Amino acid sequence: MTNTPHNIKCYDHLQEQFQNIFDDELITEICQNGQLKAYAAEKVIVDIGDEMKHFPLILKGSLKILTEDDEGKELLLYYLEVGDTCAITLTLDTHGKKSKIRAIAEEYVEILFLPVDRVDEWMVKYKKWRHFIMETYNYRLNEMLEAVDTLAFQNMEERLLKYLRDKSMVTGDNEIHNTHAQIANNLNSSRVVISRILAKLEINGRIKYSRNKIELLKF
Repeated sequence: MTNTPHNIKCYDHLQEQFQNIFDDELITEICQNGQLKAYAAEKVIVDIGDEMKHFPLILKGSLKILTEDDEGKELLLYYLEVGDTCAITLTLDTHGKKSKIRAIAEEYVEILFLPVDRVDEWMVKYKKWRHFIMETYNYRLNEMLEAVDTLAFQNMEERLLKYLRDKSMVTGDNEIHNTHAQIANNLNSSRVVISRILAKLEINGRIKYSRNKIELLKF
């Protein structure tokens, strides 16, 4: 492997996250073919309608993956953390397929973008990579089904609590730094409804909140 700063940083990240999962040869190939990019929090990395030509692998930070309905209202599907990838990318290819999701940096994030054709080659060449992709696909599918179940069967208070717990787990912080309007947008609700539920949760001792910060007191 050529010892460029990019390759060294990439290799160190992958060794830390995947040394018990991937062979050294695969890690080297990933670094040689990947393009490492960094994004600030709240940056839109992939938007709905974008052409998908690369496969993302999260090396640092976290992303939130959303979709939207015909009226443009967003729905949070799941989060991606260090060592994760977006399985939806597997359903797309380099022949003009358009993204149906929006990926936004939840915090500062570093992503290794891999060419889709190389990802396909590794599915055949490396058994461990194939297992990783299939496990990722199954895990994300279950998360999306859970998101649908949550939307269909849970009331807004339960959905809001789940949203806060998930966000706290991803960031490793029991303080959520979002406005009520941002939360409402992610949950396909209204700011008034979210503010009313947050007030109720604070009275019940579940949270403590201010304009742009929510502290989870009881999980």
